[in-house]
Amino acid sequence: MAAEGDFLMRYRAVSNKLKNLRFSCGLSSLRALGQLAKELKQQDCLQYAAFCNLAMARCEQTLFNAPGEALALTDAARLFLSSEKENRALQAPGFDEHLQAALNCYSFAIKVYIEMNQPVMAASLSLELGNALKEMNRPGEAIVHYQRAAELQTQTPIEALLSMGEMATCKILTRDYDGALSVLTEMQLLCQERGLLLPGTSTPVGAFLDIVAKCEISRVLLLMLLEPPPQKLLPEHAQTLERYAWESFDPHSQVTFLPENVFLLLQSVVMACQEKDTESLKSLQTELWPFLSAEQNHLLHLVVQERITPSGQGI
Repeated sequence: MAAEGDFLMRYRAVSNKLKNLRFSCGLSSLRALGQLAKELKQQDCLQYAAFCNLAMARCEQTLFNAPGEALALTDAARLFLSSEKENRALQAPGFDEHLQAALNCYSFAIKVYIEMNQPVMAASLSLELGNALKEMNRPGEAIVHYQRAAELQTQTPIEALLSMGEMATCKILTRDYDGALSVLTEMQLLCQERGLLLPGTSTPVGAFLDIVAKCEISRVLLLMLLEPPPQKLLPEHAQTLERYAWESFDPHSQVTFLPENVFLLLQSVVMACQEKDTESLKSLQTELWPFLSAEQNHLLHLVVQERITPSGQGI
């Protein structure tokens, strides 16, 4: 860094120039900050490169260049986030200051895109932030960003459903099983309301069919895990359980969006739970295992463990 000169002196020189220019930031200042940010990034001084991008964002804001401001804020956010990940990899002590700076930069960038009437870009940044927090083992903090992404994706149902699916996963990771059940129920209703359906039926097709099937399996397992009392069972949940009750079983009204073998195995799981037949439940767990996702197998494992050693808390 000595060969390139003192980056702090260069940063201060540009900053003083901007102060003197007050509200008029020239292209030369932006180029100087951009070049400094590039050099600092190459030298692995990520947080200092991020500060340069923040200064660029302020310049772009003064020039009323919203796309440039959003891009500079996004670059700063990613640099702060990378710096935080490096600190965590090195197990360096800290106060999450780089993570907090990244959160602020992402929030401002999302706000700029919303003001530009670009909800897709705003949603992509919300998803990016949610994924980063989830990867850093912060699923509880990621939930709000996945939810915001889903709200911004109202015009693209598939993307909104995928964001909601991530939100449900984070709720399961934080043991908010009731919240996960609510999100999955909302996803299933959204598929039926806005998804592509077979003509003359209520059966979705394509990707919507896959999402409905996934939600159905997870909802049944969550209901078996939570075991809500009849007086607290919501109508939509009661309707779901009725489909798997042996006394109301009708081969002609079988759930059409699940394979027959999976439906029958789930029906057997519901009956085993109601009869408190732990041995049958263990056997069914082995049979169902290949047909379920890792998350669903985790839920089924919790259901079995709850029957073996009841906690009274649904976990």
